[in-house]
Formats: sequence, structure tokens, C-alpha cells
Amino acid sequence: MSGTTVVRDVFDAIADPTRRRLIRLLAEGKETPLHELTIHFQMGRTAVSKHLTILKEADLVVDRKVGRETRFKLNPAPLREVQDWLSFYSKFWQDNLMRLGQLLEEEEEE
Repeated sequence: MSGTTVVRDVFDAIADPTRRRLIRLLAEGKETPLHELTIHFQMGRTAVSKHLTILKEADLVVDRKVGRETRFKLNPAPLREVQDWLSFYSKFWQDNLMRLGQLLEEEEEE
């Protein structure tokens, strides 16, 4: 086995609804053990752990061992890339809806 670390694209990591739900659960800010996260899903610990691994590869989640337990915490910094990407489209829609509103007002005045 090689010692290379997989780096995953943040968009790939958040593409799955289960991973988005994990992010939401971890957004509360506290470190959460795997067994506490698993109770929110209709899947086993192994499946939840695989989703957490993908989030870790995108640097969205950090973990630490506490005894025999692994605790997970959200690292929201990579979500900035998503926010920046979405902000462009937010401005696009705001501008276009404003123009549409102006056009409709002009038609009403005629």
C-alpha cells in the first residue's frame, strides 16, 4: 500500500446527499463520534465511515482518535470554493431578474 494521500474535489464530495447531510450534522461545531452520526442514517457504520473518508479527502472533515473512538468535526474552509462559485450565479440571477422587473414595469406604463 502506498503512502499517498487522495485529494478529492470539494464539489465531488458534496455531490452525494448523504455527505451533505453529514456536513449539516457536523456543522453544529462539536466533535461527533461515528456511532452518533450513524444513528441518523439507514446504513451501517462502514457505509457512513466511507462517506466520512470522502469528506476527509476533500478536507471537509477532520478526525481524531480519543481512546478507541474516532471523533469527526467539520472543516468549513473548503466550502468557500463552493460559495465563491455560487456567488457568480447569484449575481447573474439578481441582475437578470432586476432587468425582467424593469421590462415588466415599462410594459405596464405603455
